[in-house]
Amino acid sequence: MPVDQVAYEAEGWGVGELVVAEGRVVWHELPHPARTDQVTSCHLELVERIKAYFAGEDVPLDDVPVDLEYESSFFARCAEALRAIPRGEVVTYGELAALAGAPGAARAAGSFCARNRLGLFVPCHRVVAAGDLGSYGSYGVEYKRRLLELEGAL
Repeated sequence: MPVDQVAYEAEGWGVGELVVAEGRVVWHELPHPARTDQVTSCHLELVERIKAYFAGEDVPLDDVPVDLEYESSFFARCAEALRAIPRGEVVTYGELAALAGAPGAARAAGSFCARNRLGLFVPCHRVVAAGDLGSYGSYGVEYKRRLLELEGAL
């Protein structure tokens, strides 16, 4: 199985990592401050699209094939529902749960987002708490705010 693993630099954001296997994204680590000597020389069109996204361009990423094999069908439905949320729009955890066919499962939708391994391709930053932005794992709420501002959602 051919696997491409690359580290790329998104100017002003840092270094991110991408793993593509059999033509599908299986892992995407969002850019964070890191040494730029970790950047991999590559010529993947997908990396150029990601860089354009972080430069503020309205680049579609919902058409990129991704690995949506999860341990539960609810998580897979959450991923599919999130991929349909347009750039510049947000939903609450409760709304995501309802879109995934499980109204009332907001906490489970939050667990899904906390475990998301597909970064921009399953855009959990577009999911907010009912009263505020909510958290964004180790990246923090300011990173989430920055992504939403980039997309024009704030």
